[in-house]
Amino acid sequence: VLQLVESGGGSVQAGGSLRLSCAASIYTGSSYCMAWFRQSPGKEREGVAAIGPDGTSRYATSVKGRFTISKDNAENTLYLQMDSLKPDDSATYQCAADRCSTPGALVVLFARADFSYWGQGTQVNVSS
Repeated sequence: VLQLVESGGGSVQAGGSLRLSCAASIYTGSSYCMAWFRQSPGKEREGVAAIGPDGTSRYATSVKGRFTISKDNAENTLYLQMDSLKPDDSATYQCAADRCSTPGALVVLFARADFSYWGQGTQVNVSS
């Protein structure tokens, strides 16, 4: 069973950077789509970034140019580099994963937040 464990959250001032990590319990490199989502109190879950097994990535408009999603297949780890952080980026960040069988699967999974596997989340607080 695939398990996901996030780390790297914390508190930072606006303009600062954090790198989140998501360790997977099995190899996910060749057939899994993975993504980062976030949710803050009173708001709906928001897709932040996603990456397919071929390295194709997608980003929410609100983070494009500031966040970078990547993965290390040898380490079974997903990353989210977050730069130029803003107070609005404060949220609990979760990673998610699911098998991808078609090129369009990443788009659908990300849009619908329809991943089968989810981590517990890591908290990010950005102060002004």
